[in-house]
Parts: sequence; C-alpha cells; structure tokens
Amino acid sequence: MPPSALRLQPRWLLPCTIKSPYRAIRVQYAYYTQSTTAREERYHNQYCWHRSPINRDSPHPGEAAMTGRGYHSGAAAAAAAGEWEGEEKGRRGLSALFVRGGTSNGLVIRASDLPASPDAWAAVLPAAMGSPDRAHGRQLDGMGGGISSTSKICVLAAPAPARREDADVDFTFVQVGVRDGRLDLAGNCGNMSAAVGPVAWDWGLLDEAEKRRRLLPTATAPLGEEEGSEGVGGGGGGGRGEEHYREAVVRVFNTNTNKIMRSRFRVAPDENGRYVYCPAGAYAMDGVPGTQSRITLSFPDPAGAGTGRGALPTGRAIDVLRLPDGGGTIRASLVDVSNPGVFVTLEDLLKLSNNNGDDSAAAAAAVVAETLTPAAVEADEALKARLETIRRLGASRMGLDPLVESVPKIVLLLPPPPAADAEDAEGSADLRCLAMSMGQAHKAVPLTLALCLGAAANIEGTVAAEMRGRGRGGRRRRDLPRGSGDGSSSIVIAHPSGTVEIGTEFRNGEIVSAELHRTARVLMEGVVYY
Repeated sequence: MPPSALRLQPRWLLPCTIKSPYRAIRVQYAYYTQSTTAREERYHNQYCWHRSPINRDSPHPGEAAMTGRGYHSGAAAAAAAGEWEGEEKGRRGLSALFVRGGTSNGLVIRASDLPASPDAWAAVLPAAMGSPDRAHGRQLDGMGGGISSTSKICVLAAPAPARREDADVDFTFVQVGVRDGRLDLAGNCGNMSAAVGPVAWDWGLLDEAEKRRRLLPTATAPLGEEEGSEGVGGGGGGGRGEEHYREAVVRVFNTNTNKIMRSRFRVAPDENGRYVYCPAGAYAMDGVPGTQSRITLSFPDPAGAGTGRGALPTGRAIDVLRLPDGGGTIRASLVDVSNPGVFVTLEDLLKLSNNNGDDSAAAAAAVVAETLTPAAVEADEALKARLETIRRLGASRMGLDPLVESVPKIVLLLPPPPAADAEDAEGSADLRCLAMSMGQAHKAVPLTLALCLGAAANIEGTVAAEMRGRGRGGRRRRDLPRGSGDGSSSIVIAHPSGTVEIGTEFRNGEIVSAELHRTARVLMEGVVYY
C-alpha cells in the first residue's frame, strides 16, 4: 500500500484492542501517518517491496529506478542509519538475505553493514542466528536451524581495486556455533559458496561494465530446456532474445583461505534488458527437492588452502596416529585441498575398537556401514568422542589448532555399497563417506570436504585411494595414472543424502583445480533483528 493510500486511512478504524496481526498494522500506521512527506518517503523506502531481480512482480513499477541496487536497498540504508529501531528502544536490525546454497542455509550480509573489524562481529552475528543456545541447541530465537549446515553467514564486499584485480567480490564465510555462539572463520563452505556469485551479481557488487565483461560470449538454449543442452543455440538464433539465457562467471576471493574460486551460473534478461541471475533450470542435486539451474564452482590451485603446506601437509599419504591412554593407533590420510580433512576408514576404526586384533574387521565394516546413519552416530557419544580425538590428533599433525572445530573435519570412509548386478556396479559410487562437522554427523557432506576427498582419491597411497580401488564406479571416470602426468579425474562420492561428483584436474602430477556443481536460491530478503 503506497503512503498516499495509508494517509487516507483513519486511525480509529484500527483500535488497539484488536489482536495481532492487526495490532502490528495499527502501530506501523500510527507511526508512519504523522503526515510529513519525509516520513511517507521513509516508509516507502523501508517497507515497500522493492523491485529487484528476485522479485519482478512489484506493485510499484517506479521503484526499480528509485532503488537502483535491488535487494531492498532502502532497507540497507535504513538499517545502516539505525532507523529500524522504530519506537521500540534497543531493537537493532540488519539488512540481509536468507539463502540456500547447495545443502546449506544461511544469511548473506554486506560487509558495509557490519563493523569494519571481524573481531567486532561477535556482538551482532550470533544473536542474528539465535546463538548461543546452550540449553536446547535449536536456535529458535534467530535464523539458524540448530545444526552446523544451517548456522552459516556469508559476508560480501566489492574488493578494493588497489588491493587486487583478479576478483570481482570478496567473500568471508562465518560458521556460527549453535550452542556456544562462537564465530569460526577458519575455513570456507563450498555449499554456501554456490550462492555468492549470483548474489554478488544481482546485488550490484559488479558494475554494468564489469558484468558485460563477465558474460560468456555464446548464448545458450532456450529457457526450460535440459541442462544437458548447454552450449547449443549458436548465439541464440531462432527465438526471441528474452527466451534465451547466457552464462556469467564471477571471480570470488575467499578471505578465509586466501584462494580464488570461479562461479559460473545462468543469467537471463529482465524487463529492462539487464541480465540477472536465473535460478530456473533442470539440474537436480541430491539433498534438495526439485530442479534448478546449475552453478559450477571451480577452485584453481586448491592445495594447501588451510595449512599452506600443499595437498599433503605432513608429506605422507598415510600418517599413523596414536590415541592417548593406550587407545591404540589408527591410519589416517591428512589432506589439504580446498579445506583440510582427516580421512580414516570404518574398517580401521573397528580394528581400533577391537585392539587391532580383529581380522574380520572388513566383513564387520560392511555390515556396520549399512546402519551407520547420521542419526546413529549422533546417538553414539562414545563414537563421537573417539572421532573427535582422532580429528584433534590429525589437526595437531597438520599444524592446525586442534580446538578449532571447523578445521580440519574428519571423514569416515565406508565400504562401497553392494551392487545387485554388473550394470549397477558400473553406475555406483567410487567412494562412500560419512562426515563430521562441528561435532555433529553431517546429513550430506561439506562441499569443500568433498573436494578434498575427490583429490585424495587420486593421490597414490592414501586411504581414499585404497577405498576407491574397491569401488564399483568407472562409467563416468576419466582417469589418469595417479601421482603423475596431466589429465582429469571425475569421482562420484556417496553420502547420506545421495551422491556428488567431483572433478579434479592435474598438471605435472600437481592438483591445479577442482570442480563441482550446485544450485542456490534466495529464499527471503529483509531485516534480521539481533
């Protein structure tokens, strides 16, 4: 409702005795109809649904020109000015998006709306997510969902030109502790990374001239066709321009790992002829219902992202970790590609539980793997404690702080699932895993960890390479001799919610890039209170 219409509403028609939601409407009205042009304009800028690439059905057709940036730019200005408090003292708000990236959810916030120093973010971000929640671990008083994959924040900024020219946007990932509210900036999140490029594009972090440079030159198939038809269309001939999409590539600098990643995604022209992110598509990913357009994330030079020591921080494909108090030893591969990971096999873990003397551990692992779900792990405190001990030992061996929960993460490698026949055997996964994240069993797999596992499976001598050798995959692999040469390899990893395919490229035996596919969507825009 525009301000002029609001001004005609007599306040006495909405008495204060009427219950919610009408009381809320009355309070807004009473505040914003103390008729001055400035107040009306402020109402219009703050509360009207701004026309943006995400919402093209705004009832206010003139707002696109007024706001310029889209994504509730009026809300951002109001929040920055502290105007969101209204009449309620101490109510603080922050302009934000709530997005899904891959199999994770979280907030996306402009760096300009936060204190300049990340050290000061602790006064804002935990409360926005509903942390700390020591008693219940549910984050009901904020935007978090009570588990690590739904307690995440992305902070975006346009990079200073004087600082770097190889990136279009700076991205800082923040993992918010559910129970303790601690902000962890030690590593990146591959799932949430999927949302960064499209949001930066539509948020105006790239100017129009830069956007034109970031568009790929060839138009692709008409909207609605299968993802497999990408690259056809010969420049979009044969149909109206608005029926065809193009692809854009945004270069993202992740401040957590000091690494560049490239986000390639679909864009389509809006009613003004400007290209905006187009989430509609036919690509399906496990763990997310429905289909959307595919986002390809490429990670150049991903080795050593967390430790700075290359893909094998200790220089060994396998390290033997000795547990305290006579707990025995266990083999582990400590790998750092995109994010550090500690990889152990379920078979070795069962041997450890039986004092290293059980020759039937392989058979037992095959049985246990079929019932080892995230829920089963969460119910087994002894198992979680043992995995955390191994994770901390691996962290120390890699030169990382063992008390930081987010890096490294530990992954159990399970025996490959049984195949009913030869055809199933060819199509099954190369590896099967169950990952721990922030002390909890992950319901899918952290994407940067999947990248790490995909690379580890191509490094000769690692436990991942051993387990890959037992896998029944192969139909989709393009293999090279592991440990040497040039080429690429595609690994299919099974996780509790399905599978993910990871591509790894090598040159002279070194990992030069890793790649995966995700989807992402903006779920809501507005103001989050803290």
